[in-house]
Amino acid sequence: MKTVMILIVLGHLFSLLLISAYWRTHTKDQILSKFLLAKLTQGFAWMLIVVRNGIPDVYTMSIANSLLFIGFALETVAMLRLMQAFNRSAKVLYIVLTLGAIVGYLLVIVFNNHENIRIAEASIGTALFMVVPAYFMILSKAASYIMKLIGLLYIFTIVSLIGRAIVALVSDQTIGMFTPGIYQTFTFLALFLIMFIGNIGFVLLLKEQADQELIRLANYDDLTGIFNRRTFVSLSKQMIAEYAKKREPLSLVLFDIDHFKKINDTYGHHIGDRALQQLAKRIRSMLRGTDSFSRYGGDEFAILLPGADESEADRMVEAFRQSTTQILIPDMASSLSISLGVVTLIPTEQTRLETLYKLCDKALYDAKHNGRNGAARTRSVSLLG
Repeated sequence: MKTVMILIVLGHLFSLLLISAYWRTHTKDQILSKFLLAKLTQGFAWMLIVVRNGIPDVYTMSIANSLLFIGFALETVAMLRLMQAFNRSAKVLYIVLTLGAIVGYLLVIVFNNHENIRIAEASIGTALFMVVPAYFMILSKAASYIMKLIGLLYIFTIVSLIGRAIVALVSDQTIGMFTPGIYQTFTFLALFLIMFIGNIGFVLLLKEQADQELIRLANYDDLTGIFNRRTFVSLSKQMIAEYAKKREPLSLVLFDIDHFKKINDTYGHHIGDRALQQLAKRIRSMLRGTDSFSRYGGDEFAILLPGADESEADRMVEAFRQSTTQILIPDMASSLSISLGVVTLIPTEQTRLETLYKLCDKALYDAKHNGRNGAARTRSVSLLG
């Protein structure tokens, strides 16, 4: 058992070193800071338990278990922050749980200093820290497969800790971590799972979060939050091929903000950026679930409307135009307006997005030539091959 505890100390130490190396080359944030502090606190507590020879248990176990409770609380908070599930209520809950676990353990030492009771209190206190992250990981709608798997490991760890507490309470003999038997088995299992979930689970979730951020940066426009051009082109090609097989119509819409350069020159680029953001937000709220919306470049936007024939596309385009005129940008005297180009067809296997774009761009030019704040449609689709 002492060997296992030494390995646990080394596991926390190596985790601390590796994550510290990662921390030095990345943005310093509260999540990593709390996790590093948690590992440092837990590692020191386990080391105190291992090297307590000659020091009365009443002192070493009081300090060590108090530090362990604090370390588990910090680790759980870091995990909840990583899942974006940490709020004011959770903060209050973990302050109460931590103080309750420490005070409860100290009261056991003062009034009924029996090792079985100490073991049961420490096990239940540790298990309570894991209930909230397990709940969010398993039941959250946004939970990934990795999160659900780690949540199940949390549940298994909670069960092991409760089993450890029950064995300690019902046993007629005084037991401890260094006493062979079923209790030691529960202890082995619980300590291993706690270290495994705490270290490997956190790193996996951190990596998953970084991967999701890379996907977001690769697929979405950073300013407006809608698809970037590359993603829109890829999705549109897939949709054209799908609707060519179904022999159903689709429509492509291009639009940009009227006199956008003048807006930037008059009010500044920060107002121009705000106009792009507000416009994208307004149009996105009006789209259907199957529609694709992209910032195609500069102030030009593209929308693919699968299943929309000419009448449906014209209705939506007019709704876009009217809704845009209602957008009010602070510090900007005039309202926004947009010009739109539209093309509708039933695609074939020869239909190319590039050709659709050229036809739609021509319609957008016609809308601007006709006085802006309006839409124009390209009906000549003889060159779609």
